[in-house]
Amino acid sequence: MQKPLLIEIGVEELPAIPFLKEFPNIKAKWSKILEANELFSDFDFFYTPRRLVFWHKNFLVKQPNHFEEFFGAPEESAFIDGEPTPAATGFAKKCGVAVEKLGRAQKGDKRVLYYKKDIEGKESKELLGEMINDFLRSLNFGKSMRWGNCEESFIRPVRWLTVMLGDEVLQLQVFGVKSNSFTYPHRSLTSNKFTFSSVGNYFEELVRGFIVLSQDERYNKIISQIDALEAISDVNVEKDEELLREVVAITEHPTVLMGNFDEMFLKLPPEVIITSMKGNQRYFPVFENGTLSPHFVVVSNAVSNDYILIIKGNEKVLHARLSDALFFYENDLKNGLQTEGLKSIVYIEGLGSLYDKSRREERIGSYLANTNKKAFFAQREDLGEEELGALLARALMLAKADLLSEMVGEFPELQGIVGYYYALAAKEDKMLAIALKEQYLPNSEESALPTTLFSAVVAISNKVDSLMALFSIGKIPTGTKDPFALRRAVNGIIKIVLKYNMKFNIRTVFGELGALYAPFDIFQLENFFIERLYQLFEGVNPSIITAVIEGGERDIVKIAQKIEVLKNISQEESFKEVFSTFKRVANIIKDINCDAEHTVYEVLLQDDAEKALFEAYTKVVSKEYASFDENLRALFTLKPLIDTFFDSVMVNVNDQKIKQNRISIIASIYKAFKSIADIKEISV
Repeated sequence: MQKPLLIEIGVEELPAIPFLKEFPNIKAKWSKILEANELFSDFDFFYTPRRLVFWHKNFLVKQPNHFEEFFGAPEESAFIDGEPTPAATGFAKKCGVAVEKLGRAQKGDKRVLYYKKDIEGKESKELLGEMINDFLRSLNFGKSMRWGNCEESFIRPVRWLTVMLGDEVLQLQVFGVKSNSFTYPHRSLTSNKFTFSSVGNYFEELVRGFIVLSQDERYNKIISQIDALEAISDVNVEKDEELLREVVAITEHPTVLMGNFDEMFLKLPPEVIITSMKGNQRYFPVFENGTLSPHFVVVSNAVSNDYILIIKGNEKVLHARLSDALFFYENDLKNGLQTEGLKSIVYIEGLGSLYDKSRREERIGSYLANTNKKAFFAQREDLGEEELGALLARALMLAKADLLSEMVGEFPELQGIVGYYYALAAKEDKMLAIALKEQYLPNSEESALPTTLFSAVVAISNKVDSLMALFSIGKIPTGTKDPFALRRAVNGIIKIVLKYNMKFNIRTVFGELGALYAPFDIFQLENFFIERLYQLFEGVNPSIITAVIEGGERDIVKIAQKIEVLKNISQEESFKEVFSTFKRVANIIKDINCDAEHTVYEVLLQDDAEKALFEAYTKVVSKEYASFDENLRALFTLKPLIDTFFDSVMVNVNDQKIKQNRISIIASIYKAFKSIADIKEISV
């Protein structure tokens, strides 16, 4: 038998951000508890800032009956001369029955004692109290609190509870709160609770109480109201998804309103205005013809016939915040971008000041620019090499200067962006200003990358210094802990290098820049870097990545090219057959150092098969190839000759010179393959 089940857990206002982090897990956690209690059924989960609601249209009023089977000792050892042995009496006691009630069953080739125990399912109302308690305990919001005499802790105090199965209010207790048939309307209406007599009545009362229970309905309501406002006012509202989810989480009856701010604040960088709106007030910025306009959109949670006072109140708050920002901005412009103060700011204990970090980045930037000299110095026709090098050095010295500004002190998330505007105001070169803005890119998985090679060098310099500096003092990520976001730094370097096709040999770069830091294990950093390749090339057979790495390649662009070539070729039907031949080559020379020089003496070639193979190999390796794909396919043409060689030529002959000569042929062929990848590492 099934009945509708309603569970409403009433709480004090939930903080949006920690709740939203746990939100994706909520349905899965309740499903797990339902399954563990054999009561699973489809359900909906709704939330508002003050309630968590589970709604099952059809819920079992009782667990299904089931049975347990018990198998005991073999019959021959359970009874002797018809009398039960301790094996039989012990088994009967375990099953909770007399020996005479035990049955027999065939298990393997023996008849053993057997008992089937029928177990009647428990009523759901006996289980739901503990199930809900278990669910609340399973939620992880980071921080939790205790209240009153309750021994449990939760993100916010639980204030009321309704558990209704059919039309029956179940008498149970959760976190010290007893279940009742009441809930609360919107705060704007009254603080008094209202009762309901049925599940259907509950949903009706919420509507009358101006509660939009469904988070999806609230989301759609906000979007439709914004769309209508855009159409009426001929503006464009930035529908930031993260902010939308947050606003949905803090409202029970959302109403979209548009307010204004003084146009004098538009002299501020738009990012400052937008950050102040979104971060402090949860306002949506408004644009006209692609430009930030002196308006904002706020989603009110109030129920009112006149929203003018609400708009005015929000305008007053924003005016105060933007006035502070304008004060900081004008002060900063007077002071300009300066670097002297960086000397007094410690970067990290053991790594000097931010000024020291900037100097290291300057050295790294110069190194990277010269490593990619042709592309880097061709960026500006109006600047010579010396001038562009000086501009890069200045960019890297000014990169951290905005950390001294009052604006970044107020809005730390705008570091770099603030520097961009201050550099433009100071009439610095625009390329330099853009590099300041883009120095921290990419700053997320979906982030854009620097837009010029100049900016790319600045961004990589920052990341390389962070990696090498922190490794040099033992601040190395372990497990899931990465407080300095070094994994993200590696990902960023790889993405930027691949975008600009830069020369960046991991081993060479770290080796040659190592003198800037206290001595540390460069290979540990190299391995840390390589680990990220497996994450960035997600979807590629990991053994292909291993093959390229084991082949000795450390240039990022070449690693990517080789991985792509091997990935494509390995998906071709003919690859397995070709691969088996070269796997055989690898097995024969597994104890030979293929990286060493292997000289083949033509005068020692005796068999036609080995002569043909060596001649073909010599032709293949003497050519230059336009791509790794072309090179690899040329090597694969040796397959039939290698097969013939293995079929007709004995490698391990008694004559040591001839034996070594034949091994050298095979080793040389494999060495040619290994210049692309150590093919034996591939799993197909």
